[in-house]
Amino acid sequence: MQFHVVHDTLVVMARTIATNTVVDLDELVEFLRPRHRAIITTVRSDGRPQLSPVTCGIDDEARIVVSTYPQRAKVTNLRRDPTVSVCVLSDEWNGPWVQVDGTAEVIDLPDAVEPLVDYYRSISGEHPDWDEYRQAMIDQGKSLIRVTPERWGPVATGGFPPELADS
Repeated sequence: MQFHVVHDTLVVMARTIATNTVVDLDELVEFLRPRHRAIITTVRSDGRPQLSPVTCGIDDEARIVVSTYPQRAKVTNLRRDPTVSVCVLSDEWNGPWVQVDGTAEVIDLPDAVEPLVDYYRSISGEHPDWDEYRQAMIDQGKSLIRVTPERWGPVATGGFPPELADS
């Protein structure tokens, strides 16, 4: 049992049990589609990891997509070494999450414009003025990162190991 004090009252709560759920690619995509918060990890030139919080979506080919600027460290790293890991988180801190490892490609303008439209749609739906959006992406000099999943999971939740949950 866990004990918490709330407004000077002792509250007894059952312990949360950690889970690890193995999923196939279709189940992974279903898990990822509504989740847009992630940490992308690339490899620096010295071999150490470089982590960046990002907003992500899923394209029609089951790739994780991230809008970015070509000057960012993650882009520099990916152009040198396309090895990437993405930890996709739930909106709630203690919600389920998954690590996806794969290979990334960086798409620059003008080729990035339509993939950026797809990126926006995957997160926010339809834009009120697609011409305005396309022009904004051009004006901002945006790029798009696409990550092809090669291995992943399991989908995990935090908590106690099952053997400790009742102690």
